[in-house]
Amino acid sequence: MKLKILFFALLFISSLAQAQTKINWMSIEEAYAKQKITPKKVLIDVYTGWCGWCKVMDRETFTDKDVINYVNQNYYAVKLDAESRKDINIGGKVYKFDEANRANEAAIALLQGKMSYPSIVYLDEAFSMIQPVPGYMKPKEFHELITYFGGNYHKKEQFDLYKQSTYGKLFTKKGI
Repeated sequence: MKLKILFFALLFISSLAQAQTKINWMSIEEAYAKQKITPKKVLIDVYTGWCGWCKVMDRETFTDKDVINYVNQNYYAVKLDAESRKDINIGGKVYKFDEANRANEAAIALLQGKMSYPSIVYLDEAFSMIQPVPGYMKPKEFHELITYFGGNYHKKEQFDLYKQSTYGKLFTKKGI
């Protein structure tokens, strides 16, 4: 009897752990440090305080339970205010605020000079650029992208083909 109670208690605790309620956001410096210990892809939300669509993504996309679970399991998630005046130190390189562009040099580098908000930047396990993706995305669209990069499908097939075939086979039963 005690064994059954223990089993159900562990099952309950593990189900709570899987159903996370928010994305585990961190700074880019924290992600870089964690990356060195346990390599994982990195997803960087480059936003600004005045960006309306950034706030909609925060409210609608980043609160979706399937998005939350996938991001927390497969990525280090970073929030980066593009207009941060705080120096950012990544691997010994210091990124400063650039007055001329009214943005931090880290954001400029990550967005390859194409300053559009919101933008999500995807990095691989070696902290190398996969791709920046500009614009607001609804939860389903965002889930398609995070699974495309997270599952390394970007190395095997074009995104449109992935959406039409692979994604449907993997995630239609979830109703995403």
